[in-house]
Amino acid sequence: MDTNDLIKALAADNRRPGLPMNTVWSGVAIGALVLAGVVFSILGPRPDIAAAAETVRFLFKFVVTIALAAAAFAAMRVAAWPDADPRKLVPYLAVAPALVVGGVLLELLAVPSGSWVTKLVGTNYLVCMTFIPLIGLAPLALFLLALRHGAPSRPGLAGALAGLAAGGIAATFYAAHCPDDSPLFVATWYTIAVLMLTVLGALGGRWALRW
Repeated sequence: MDTNDLIKALAADNRRPGLPMNTVWSGVAIGALVLAGVVFSILGPRPDIAAAAETVRFLFKFVVTIALAAAAFAAMRVAAWPDADPRKLVPYLAVAPALVVGGVLLELLAVPSGSWVTKLVGTNYLVCMTFIPLIGLAPLALFLLALRHGAPSRPGLAGALAGLAAGGIAATFYAAHCPDDSPLFVATWYTIAVLMLTVLGALGGRWALRW
């Protein structure tokens, strides 16, 4: 038996009995959205959300965060199994960063250079870096629980992807509250907040997903 066959056999032995994985993933996805929504209710949407929804910058935030959440969730499902090739995850994960880079470049062209720092700092960055991780904690825990039904050969990577997916979900909810719509703000503070969850997921994965 070669190494790959041995890993697959061990993975088959390690799978938890019970619900099919597709059902598990569907359940945790719904649960993650519900739990994130519960925490988000502490903040609630911004008062001018109806007017903001008519602006491109506000809507762009959701394009980025939803793309991140969807791509990271898909990559996490791939990473749940021992035969996962990390190179296959790159196309999933390149979409959101590409959107952010494009948005930042357009913002730099549209906004006078004297306003760049103001747009980047915004008015709410501390709340952003606090509540995106808080909103994402419960989804991250659910994703790590779901990954335990698989057999990831790279627990740290799988956990990091779980954190990235949780961060994408949390950032999507938080975007409805955030009064700062500039891509410069999103590229800086949303990224830092999501990376907090990604690091936490990587650490949690190394602890919770070992087999």
